[in-house]
Amino acid sequence: MKHIQTNIKHLRVLKKFSQERFADELGWTRSIVGSYEEGRSEPPIDRLIELSNYFDIPIDILVKNDLRGAKNTSFIEVGNKRVLFPITVNEANEDLIEIIPAKASAGYLQGYADPEYIEQLQKIKLPFLPTGTHRAFPISGDSMLPVKSGSFVVAKFVDNIQEVKDGRTYIVLTKNDGLVYKRLYNKIKEKNCLELHSDNKAYQPFDVKTEDVIELWEFTCCINTQEYDEEELKLSSIMTMFQELRVELESITRK
Repeated sequence: MKHIQTNIKHLRVLKKFSQERFADELGWTRSIVGSYEEGRSEPPIDRLIELSNYFDIPIDILVKNDLRGAKNTSFIEVGNKRVLFPITVNEANEDLIEIIPAKASAGYLQGYADPEYIEQLQKIKLPFLPTGTHRAFPISGDSMLPVKSGSFVVAKFVDNIQEVKDGRTYIVLTKNDGLVYKRLYNKIKEKNCLELHSDNKAYQPFDVKTEDVIELWEFTCCINTQEYDEEELKLSSIMTMFQELRVELESITRK
């Protein structure tokens, strides 16, 4: 239990509790809290259960993972006995996001629930992001042009599938298709599913049942890794793209 010592202290400090206040919360003594934080003893299973229940964090996360990168205690529960660390920070207390590498994106379906897999992902700082849990996902193929294959979509975690907004783009992790980037339409009330559309009209839309959706991430920004060709930047090409997306252009035409 090499991490439990630092995790207990870090989580207590995040709560802004003294050792005495923290002991009162758990029904322990201050000396017990001190002995655990200083590594003089380790909590038995009953006290690990109490810690797990108090922080809503599974015991294996408390024991196996270094939680000092977490900026607050609002861990998000996803699925069965799994947590998603909402925000990690560097030594300068700057927010970091995880990057899912292109070569390993196929393995995300197997590794998304493994804290050790998430912990080893490369992280970067993007100071302009809004609050929330973000990750960067690789894009492949041409179904969501003008987002090019090889780009990365930075997206914010959505913990409630009911909050999907019609016409917005999302990264969707599904049981059968793994990671996909699509424009979504909420059909939960009508058909208990999400309708996934590609911006490239050569691809047909398809439905995904809500029970098959494992994770949802709403688009925040795109990091393009390739230069655009001259043809792609022509106004006519951009207008055509907007028309295909059914975006209202009357106000632009008047100007």
